[in-house]
Amino acid sequence: MKIFRFVFFFILAVALGIALNSKIGVAPPMGKFLSPFHGFWKNAENETIDLPIQINSDFLSEPVSVHFDEKLIPHVFAKNEPDLYYTQGYITAYHRLWQMEFQLLAADGRLSEILGKAALNFDRSQRRIGLGYGARNGMEIFRNEEPELIKVIEAYTAGVNDYINSLKPEDLPIEYKLLDYKPEPWTLYKCFLFLSNMQKALSSGDTDLENTNALKLWGREVFDILYQEKFTSTDPIIPKGTSFDFAPIPTPEQDSSYVLSFTAPFIEKPNPDNGSNSFVVGPQKTTNGSTILTNELDLNLTAPSIWYLIHLNTPNMNVMGSSFPGVPMVVSGFNDSIAWGETNSRADVVDWYSIEFKDGTRNEYRYNGNWVPTRKEIEKFEIKGEAAFYDTLIYTHHGPVVYDRNFTINPNKLNLAMKWIAHNPYKEYKAFYMCNKANNYDDFVEAFSNYSGPAQNISFASASGDIGIYISGKFPIKWNEQGKFLMDGSNAKHEWKEFIPFEQNPSVLNPDRGFVSSANQYPVDSLYPYYIYDYHYDRYRGRRINDRLRVMEQVEVEDMMKLQYDNFNYLAFETLPMMLDSLDTASFTGFELEYYTKLKDWDYFNEADREVPSIFKTWWDNLRSKLWDEIDSADVRLFKPDWYNTYNVLRNFPDFEMIDDKRTSEKEGTGDLYRITFRETVDQLEKYLATDGNELTWYLFKNTTIRHLLRLDPFSTKQVKVGGYRSIVNAASELHGPSWRMVVELGNGEVNAWGVYPGSQSGNPGNPTYGHMIDDWGTGNYTKLLFEQTLNTESDGIVYSVQLDPSNK
Repeated sequence: MKIFRFVFFFILAVALGIALNSKIGVAPPMGKFLSPFHGFWKNAENETIDLPIQINSDFLSEPVSVHFDEKLIPHVFAKNEPDLYYTQGYITAYHRLWQMEFQLLAADGRLSEILGKAALNFDRSQRRIGLGYGARNGMEIFRNEEPELIKVIEAYTAGVNDYINSLKPEDLPIEYKLLDYKPEPWTLYKCFLFLSNMQKALSSGDTDLENTNALKLWGREVFDILYQEKFTSTDPIIPKGTSFDFAPIPTPEQDSSYVLSFTAPFIEKPNPDNGSNSFVVGPQKTTNGSTILTNELDLNLTAPSIWYLIHLNTPNMNVMGSSFPGVPMVVSGFNDSIAWGETNSRADVVDWYSIEFKDGTRNEYRYNGNWVPTRKEIEKFEIKGEAAFYDTLIYTHHGPVVYDRNFTINPNKLNLAMKWIAHNPYKEYKAFYMCNKANNYDDFVEAFSNYSGPAQNISFASASGDIGIYISGKFPIKWNEQGKFLMDGSNAKHEWKEFIPFEQNPSVLNPDRGFVSSANQYPVDSLYPYYIYDYHYDRYRGRRINDRLRVMEQVEVEDMMKLQYDNFNYLAFETLPMMLDSLDTASFTGFELEYYTKLKDWDYFNEADREVPSIFKTWWDNLRSKLWDEIDSADVRLFKPDWYNTYNVLRNFPDFEMIDDKRTSEKEGTGDLYRITFRETVDQLEKYLATDGNELTWYLFKNTTIRHLLRLDPFSTKQVKVGGYRSIVNAASELHGPSWRMVVELGNGEVNAWGVYPGSQSGNPGNPTYGHMIDDWGTGNYTKLLFEQTLNTESDGIVYSVQLDPSNK
C-alpha cells in the first residue's frame, strides 16, 4: 500500500499523549483517523481510476459511457441531456467531492461547523454580504422562468448525490477524516451558491469606502493624483476609435453629495489580481487561415484546482473545456463550431450606502423623506464544540446592512448597506447552456444576453472565421463618479435607475487589425457614452499582448502558446531606467556596483532561472513601501496606489508631498528616494544570501506555490519552476496566476485544442496522479486535448472506461 507523503508530517504534529478516541479542538479522533480499515490509509490509491458505480436515483434513463484519457479527463457520451449532466455531477464528485462541499460551506458562512469558533467572523461576513441571499434570488427566478433548464441542474445534483450515497466511511476523501465530518446531500441551492461565490471573487473588489477615507483625509487634489482613473497610454479592449452606433440612455442627473465620513471596512477583499488574458487572431493573421483563440484564467493557485476538465457529448452537442467542480456545463471551452474564453471586466457593480435608522429598534430607515420598513433575518451559526451564535441581519431596498452596531470596528458606528449586482436574480446557467451549443456569433451573443455577472470580457472565435469580444454583464447607468464614494442611503438620486442595455455593452466583431484581446484593462476609449469605473484595471498585460499581436504575422498555435508564457516585465521596462539614472555610481560600494550592473544589463524578462527579477522586485517593493508609508501608517483604512499610479507620481509629480520624508529637516525628492531604497535593497539581499540555502534565482525567490485549500504543506507544491509575475502576461506570482490555459484552433474542417493547468483531475493527495500537471504548467508543456465525436475503450489515449447503467440500481 502506498504511504502518503504527508503521514509523518501529520503524525509528528499530533501531541503525544492524546487519548486515541478523544477530540482536542478541531482535531479528529486519532483512533478513527489512523484506523487501517476506515482511516487515512484507505485513501492511498494504487490505481489512477477506481470508480464505484451505484445508481440510486431515477434520473438516469439510459446507459452513459465515460472514457478517461491519460490525464483522467472524462469524455462523457450520453443519449440525452439529463443523463449527460447527471453523469457530469457523478464523475466530478468522484474526483472533487470534498473541494466542492468545502468551498460552498465557506460561501454559505458555515465553516464554524467544522473549524470551530476561529471561523465565526469569516462566516458572519459571508452571510452579511449576501452570498446566500443572491443564490436564493437566482434559484427562484430559474424555478419560475426556466423550468426546463432547472431539470439540468437537478440532474447534476442527483448525480452528485448518487456518488455521495455510494460512499462508505473508509471511502471518504482524506480531508473529511482530517476534520472529522461527513458530506451532506447536494442541493440546487449549492449550485446557485457557487455562482454567488464566483461573484464575490470577481466582482466584489470595490474601493468605495477606502476612497471616501482618502478623500476626507487629503482632499480632492491629492486624491486625484494618487488614484488617477484614466491614462493616455491605455490600450483598451475595444480598439481605440471604435464607433458606438446607438442612442444612449440619458445619464441621471449628477448629485455628488457624498457621505464624507471615516469608515473602517474590515471584510477581506478578493485578490485584486483576479483576472485573465484572452487573445484571438483571425484568418488573415494565421498561416493556414484558421482562427486561434487563447484563454488564461488568472485566479488563486489551489489544490485541488479551481477547474475540472470535461468533454460532454450527446447527439445534439459536442463540447469540451473547463468546468467548475460543483456546477454543470463547460465554462471556458469549445465545441465543433466555436470557442470562447473569459477575462474579468472589473466594472464597479458594488455601491455602499449610509443608512439612518429611525430608532434603536432598526425597524425603519429614512429614504426619500419617508421612514421605510426594514426586513430582519435571524442567522444561526452552528459552532463546532460550542453553543450556537445568533446574528441579526437587516435588509433595506439597497441590500443588506453589512456593517452595523453588531458588526463594526468603526468608532462612528455608521450603518452601511451594500448594493451589489450579485444580489439580483440571474440566469448565468442559461448563458452557458446556450453557449455550449452555439454554432456562430449570433448564437454566442444571444447566449450571453442572459448573463448578469460577474461581468466578463468574453472572447469568441468560430470555425467560419469570425473573431470578437462581447463585454457581458449587467452594468448600472451611473453619473460621473457615482458609487466611487460612500453614498447617502436616504437620497433617491443616489439610486441605480437603469442598466445599460445588453446590445449597448462594448463589443467588437472582426476588427480590421485582425485580432482581439483582453487582459483586464480599461475596456473602452472616450467615445463610449457611459461612465465606467474600477480602480484595479491592469495597465500592463494588455499593452504587451497588443504590442506583440500587432507585429505577429503567419501566426501558428505555437506562437500563441509562446505569447501566453511571455515574461516581459512592462513595469520594469518603464520604471527601471529612471530609477537607475538617479543613482550616483561614483559612490558605490562593490556590492552596489554589482547589483547596479546586473539591473542595467537586464532585458526586462522575468525568466524562471534569472536573478535580476528578484533584485528588481525587492527594490520596487522597498520603494513603494517608503513612498507610501503615510498610507500604511494611517489611522483609517486606505490602499496604496497601484503600480502604474506609483510610476505616474514618480515620473510626473516629483515634488509630490508624500515623497518627502517628514521625519527629516531636509526636503527629499524622487532621486533621494531611489538612492536610499537602492542601498536598502542591496543590504537586504546580501543579508538574505548570507543564510544557507537562500538564492536569488527568480522561481525560488518568488516561490510560486500551489496551495491546498486547508493550507497543508504536504498537500501543496512549493517553488514551482515558472517565470513571470503580477501584471506580466505570464502572471504567475506567489499564490496566484494562470489557473487554466487553453489554445483552440478552428478551421479547415478541424478543431484542435490544447490545455494545461497547475494540478490534476483527481483531488486526492493519495492518487498517483495528484498534481501531475504542475511541472508541465510551469514549463508550458500543453496537453493535446482529445476531442472526438466518438470514442471507445480501444481509442488512442483512453486508459479507463466505465458505463453508468440505470439497471445498476
